[in-house]
Amino acid sequence: MSDSAPLEKVAVSLTPQERFEEFLQSRGQRNTEQRRFLVDRVFSNHEHFDVDSLIEQLPRKGQENYVSRPTVYRALKEFVDAGLLRCFQLEGRSVYEHDYGYPQHDHLYCTRCQKLIEFTSDEMMKIRDQVAVQHSFRVTSHRLIIQGVCQDCSRRRKKRKQDLI
Repeated sequence: MSDSAPLEKVAVSLTPQERFEEFLQSRGQRNTEQRRFLVDRVFSNHEHFDVDSLIEQLPRKGQENYVSRPTVYRALKEFVDAGLLRCFQLEGRSVYEHDYGYPQHDHLYCTRCQKLIEFTSDEMMKIRDQVAVQHSFRVTSHRLIIQGVCQDCSRRRKKRKQDLI
């Protein structure tokens, strides 16, 4: 789903696993084997995902480390609550991305191939902060998704038109 150079990680004092353990302890909950497995799986590489794509990567029923669909949904909500993941809506589905250990960033989204490109922009942050000051608003976070057509899809479309001529 994502196709861009990875963002530089932000230095953090705890691993995602340790951060989640701390979160659960603060709520009086225990960290189960399934939760630990899911944290490891989700943080094994940096990519955007939805529930279905995550479940496709997990062991099937009867296999070691199997996690049921309802447990995946509950765990993802907990990961968001713990500050490990961010969730946003994209074309009617929930998409997840790493939040813990990654900088504030925005996205370009190709409406044809569904490619998500992450980017950071100091200029964008300055504009955001200026607008907030103008409206006496304290920013806690923001989400910007610019929709359009990526270069690869634009090239494919142009070639098709030329082929018809």
